[in-house]
Amino acid sequence: MRIWLFAALAMLASAHSAPAFAEVMASSPSAFTIRGEQVIAASPERAWGEVTQISRWWDSAHTYSGDARRLSLTARAGGCFCERWNGQSVEHARVILAMESEGVRTLRMYGALGPLQAMGAHGVLTITVAPQGVGAKISFEYRVDGDASLELDSLAAPVNSVLMMQLERLSRFAATGVAD
Repeated sequence: MRIWLFAALAMLASAHSAPAFAEVMASSPSAFTIRGEQVIAASPERAWGEVTQISRWWDSAHTYSGDARRLSLTARAGGCFCERWNGQSVEHARVILAMESEGVRTLRMYGALGPLQAMGAHGVLTITVAPQGVGAKISFEYRVDGDASLELDSLAAPVNSVLMMQLERLSRFAATGVAD
C-alpha cells in the first residue's frame, strides 16, 4: 500500500513543472535529503508572507481531508503546520525556528510528512526566502531519517517529487496570487 501511494504521488507531481533546482542530495536505507529552489519575480517580503498562507497554495491531493483549505501554519517556535476537519486533526509538523538574519527568512519544522509519519520516520523541513536580484529565491530542504528497515532510499525520489510540486505551487502563488 505504501509503495502504491508514493508511486501515485510521484505521478501526480510529474504533471507539474519542476523548480529551477531540485534533487535528492543524498539517500540511504536510513535517510535522505532533498533540496529545491525557485527564483520568482516577487519581493522577499511578499514571498515570506505567502509561506504561511499554506491553505492557499498546498495541493489538496496531498492532505488527509482532501481540502487544503483545512491547513494552517503558525510561523513561530511551537507553532503548528496542522490540518483540522470534522472534529479530526493532524499535526503535520511543529515549527522549531522562525527567524530573519541579514534579509534571509527561515522557517524550520520538525515532522514526518504524509505516510512517513506512520512509518515512525523523523523529518526536518527548512523553508528559506532570500533576496535574489529584484525578486526572491524560495528554497526547500527536507531531511528524513529512520530505521534502515524503512528503506528510505526507495522513497526519496517520490517524496522529492511531491515536495517540489509544493515548492512550485508556493512559488507560483507568491509571484502571481494563483497556485494552479
